[in-house]
Amino acid sequence: MKPAFTIIEHPADVGFVAHGATREELFACAALAMMTLACDPQRMDERERRDVEVAAADLESLLYAWLAEILAIADAEQLFFRRAEIRSIDSQPPGFVLRGAIFGERYDKQRHVAGTYIKAVTFHQLRVEQTADGWRAQVYLDV
Repeated sequence: MKPAFTIIEHPADVGFVAHGATREELFACAALAMMTLACDPQRMDERERRDVEVAAADLESLLYAWLAEILAIADAEQLFFRRAEIRSIDSQPPGFVLRGAIFGERYDKQRHVAGTYIKAVTFHQLRVEQTADGWRAQVYLDV
């Protein structure tokens, strides 16, 4: 069984490859990869929930929108997230709509160790593809 994600070394940014049996699992694992880079999710509780809905023309743009929205919420509200749940990814002309939720809590310097500060999600080599084993995504983040 493949890990949910692996981190990719890059000279200027940080990246990851996420895997999932379904598109929904893939998008949840991609969110977990980004969340794990920001702060150790094992040290967090699920005290806060934020519902997220994003739409885009294709799966790459949908993944970008999903991760960028999580990052925007985290930054604006000073939250760290430990889990993402995808309720649905629907094909809806002219593209796709994702409905999900993220769970975490406000930063507490007594319990949390901040990781990498992520400035933005990028389109650099962003890929979402179906493979023989399920789904795979590659993402680079501007740090």
